Amino acid sequence: MSRKRERGFFELYRDDPERADALIFGRVSDVGRRGFLKGTGLAAMGAAVGGAIPFAASMPSGLIPAALAQATPTPSQPKLLKMDGKADLVILGDKPLVCETPEHMLDDEVTPTERIFIRNNGQIPEPTKDPDAWEIVVDGEVNAPLKLKLGEIKQKFQHVTHAMQMECGGNGRGAFNPEARGNQWGNGAISNAAWTGVRLADLLKAAGVKPSAVFTGNFGADPHLSGDATKPSISRGVPLAKAMEEHTILAFAVNGKPLPLIHGFPARLISPGWPGSTSQKWLTRIWVRDKEHDGPGMTGTAYRVPRTPMIPGGKTDEKDFRILESMPLRSIVTNIANGAKLPAGARKVDARGQAWAGEKTVRAVDLSIDFGQTWTKGEVKAPAGKYAWQRWTASANLPSAGYYEIWARATDSDGISQPFAGWNWNPQGYGGNAVHRVAVLVES
Repeated sequence: MSRKRERGFFELYRDDPERADALIFGRVSDVGRRGFLKGTGLAAMGAAVGGAIPFAASMPSGLIPAALAQATPTPSQPKLLKMDGKADLVILGDKPLVCETPEHMLDDEVTPTERIFIRNNGQIPEPTKDPDAWEIVVDGEVNAPLKLKLGEIKQKFQHVTHAMQMECGGNGRGAFNPEARGNQWGNGAISNAAWTGVRLADLLKAAGVKPSAVFTGNFGADPHLSGDATKPSISRGVPLAKAMEEHTILAFAVNGKPLPLIHGFPARLISPGWPGSTSQKWLTRIWVRDKEHDGPGMTGTAYRVPRTPMIPGGKTDEKDFRILESMPLRSIVTNIANGAKLPAGARKVDARGQAWAGEKTVRAVDLSIDFGQTWTKGEVKAPAGKYAWQRWTASANLPSAGYYEIWARATDSDGISQPFAGWNWNPQGYGGNAVHRVAVLVES
């Protein structure tokens, strides 16, 4: 006789959040889908998070407290990267290597190189001994195909430096329910480093782009995980207009120093505001095409989102999908780590963080400490340049000791605000930009 497997904490919440509330905490919400009606449920959850919950009446039903949500199902002591020149990033996968930067390590206005997240699709290539001899080809729908050494590119074309967003397309994937395929990123697949290189447009102009050109296909030297030398690990591209945009660059330095190998040494693309997969590392070739590129990572549901909302977990209609271009609006709290403890008597929290919106800008960031019931307007700085993220600050008063969640919600230049949870579910989990929630405990 087979024994029915017991479902775990997260499985219960994934399958039926409100029922999980009742089973685990004895919690029953009111008709507004908020709060506790049973004192035992409130006490149980308070014990779980470490203190009384002053705004329990405003807590949405089926909500896993942030203090618990980020502790499991990954181990309570996540595996950390130990690599020369890199901070202790959280390893999400090792084949290929994928590492996330915790949000509280992204407090710098310009991201230090050691804190840039890692997202590989294949193996890491052997480092070249002579970076200036590295060859890059520009061919396809051009009048004069180019085969230039990196040293020649550095000499012939103007250098530019911009602090710009570079973000994995799956950033925020962990917000989706049911779980989408891929690495379960929080919000840390983002950086705002200062990239130095030459405008990709200058190379394309030198090659003489034909009127028939509509898209690029980009290739790198990273070997396929299988070891098959005939297979590219990933080959994505962008419409010609994005390739010709002045901030799209072929980069050879970051934060004033040559690229580290893990970040694409000796040369990579930076397509700011778009999925990081379009910022090809270890760049070897740019194929200018007369149609949309169809390399690995460009077809099916890869880096694509549905045009019309689909039922979460439902059947996929690939004809209804479009390429993910501009990354979605997002804001994060960076000066307070999830699970932080504030000293007894603390009655104010001063929060700050970063906000960005792909091709758009951020016009507002609001802060809530009562589970989104009320919001306090923050101050948002203008970006240092196009595609740079924006610094925000906000404060809120705390009525007593206990457990609080700091929620940060941004609004972009079109007036669109971040959702409470992952929206527009898709099988690959792109565009998950739920409000950032940080748990804090004011000691009594």
